[in-house]
Amino acid sequence: MTLGTALALLGAALATILAGIGSAKGVGMATETGMGVLSEDPSKFGKMLVLELLPGTQGLYGFIVSFMVMLNIGILGGSMELTLSKGLLYLAACLPIAVGGLISGIAQGKAAVAGISLVAKRDQEFSKAMVSVTLVEIYALLAFLVSLLSVIAIG
Repeated sequence: MTLGTALALLGAALATILAGIGSAKGVGMATETGMGVLSEDPSKFGKMLVLELLPGTQGLYGFIVSFMVMLNIGILGGSMELTLSKGLLYLAACLPIAVGGLISGIAQGKAAVAGISLVAKRDQEFSKAMVSVTLVEIYALLAFLVSLLSVIAIG
């Protein structure tokens, strides 16, 4: 395996690991709060579930970028001989979703906690909570698109 291939794999690993950490932290925070609400009012399960799931998208985005990198560099079949410069390009392409996913997953988890707290007190305000939590998703999507389009352009 070449150094370029190792750098591309490092980028893929960072995309999955860091975005996954952000999602795990965000979903964990939201779920802790949601379970507290459900202990008082189990009828709110559907609304809690939606708000708890939203911070999980960052991990999915990181995984998709990693998968695309592995397809492009031949890990999943084909040749794995990358130049140093191409390996660095893949590493750089993975950084937006790696860092963006980490930060936005945690931020979205915090927003979800606030939304869950709102819905716990005012059930009719669910749509406002959803809109507020979804605002953070925009930045996760931007990071995902930058990484994905960069990986596609390199390949």
